[in-house]
Amino acid sequence: MPSNLETLSALERRLSITVPATEIDSEVENRLKRLSRTVKMHGFRPGKVPLKVVAQQYGPQVMQEVLGDAMQKTFGEAVRNQNLRVAGYPRFEPKPLAEGSAEFQYSATFEIYPEVVVGDIANVAIERPVLEVEEAEVDKTIEIMRKQRAAYGPVQRAAQTADRVKIDFRGTMDGAEFQGSSAKDQLVILGEGRLLPEFESSATGMKAGESKTFDLRFPDDYHGKEVAGKAARFEVTVKEVAEPHLPDVDAEFAKSLGVADGNIAQMRAEIKANLEREVKGKLKARVKDQVMQALLDATRLDAPRSLVEMELQRMQAGARQELAARGLKVPADAPLPMDMFEQQAQRRVSLGLILGEVVKAHDLYAKPEQVRALVEEQAKSYEHPEEVVKWFYADPERLREIESVTMEENVVAWALGVAKVMDKTVNFEELMGKR
Repeated sequence: MPSNLETLSALERRLSITVPATEIDSEVENRLKRLSRTVKMHGFRPGKVPLKVVAQQYGPQVMQEVLGDAMQKTFGEAVRNQNLRVAGYPRFEPKPLAEGSAEFQYSATFEIYPEVVVGDIANVAIERPVLEVEEAEVDKTIEIMRKQRAAYGPVQRAAQTADRVKIDFRGTMDGAEFQGSSAKDQLVILGEGRLLPEFESSATGMKAGESKTFDLRFPDDYHGKEVAGKAARFEVTVKEVAEPHLPDVDAEFAKSLGVADGNIAQMRAEIKANLEREVKGKLKARVKDQVMQALLDATRLDAPRSLVEMELQRMQAGARQELAARGLKVPADAPLPMDMFEQQAQRRVSLGLILGEVVKAHDLYAKPEQVRALVEEQAKSYEHPEEVVKWFYADPERLREIESVTMEENVVAWALGVAKVMDKTVNFEELMGKR
């Protein structure tokens, strides 16, 4: 099977391959013979259709199938003989097989995986955040839970921070309403920051039955592009002011959080354990981000375009699923701008290649006991952990995801043993974000 390899660019290659026509013709004949034993045609008994008739009816279809299979088979043999690692899918370009021709020729254009030489990170400084969950954090979390379970009662006074107000509002630009500019019986908790600051400050201090007109300017980076950076006039009417009444931290409160016997100490212990798991995850994520960025910065790498495009398609499909989960219908043929995902796709592919090389070079593959430990750790936050463990092990795909996470953790551990690591105590609120 003669073949010729051309180098088109740093990663792109083209193989030109020749297959003897006798091999093609022989396989076509064999398939037609097998087909004639089972094919059903009007006027003939099953298995008695003449081969010539079968060839007239199915010959072109069988020929295309044979040519396709021949390209796949011979291409695989050629890349193995050339010791090539193909990235993505090849683009086949067959030459028409003329009648009586002695050979079938085609070319396959494809990319190969780059040679990955992982850069040295010995002098990279990695800041490892440190935080111990204390009783003060448990108290703050309980306060948040109390606020989430607040009951609101109407009051005859001016609205203040933490009150819930029921409002009607109407906004205009140059005297005309715009999309989303008006609403009735809108419930807003002052101080939560769900409205623009100017809007909240205007509603604060108003009593039920009062109205006010005020101007505000939408921020330049406002999510509604049609109004971003523009000025509007709003008229707001407060229909009700209600103040929050927080539940007492008692047995009933503990039961509402899933502690069956209402034991307050048990409730606090469970809250602390959940916080510790959440904090641990965020601390690990911060370190991992630094390690991944250090590996990217230290390693020069050309990512195969074919792999980037495959990742772009996966990300686009994921974005569609996420939009659908939020109730937003996006037609299947409606394109999503690829440039939204380009940079992230490049990063994912490059990181995947680098991590693969690090794992291979330092034998950082996921071990069964590591996978089991991570599955059990994730299962702890559920009511029936043993069922969650079974759920993971029932699906090889789910286990592969855990194996991937485990290998990443192994890479992080390796990097921390190589780089310059500095521990730094962090603030609970800063780590967890606004809660």
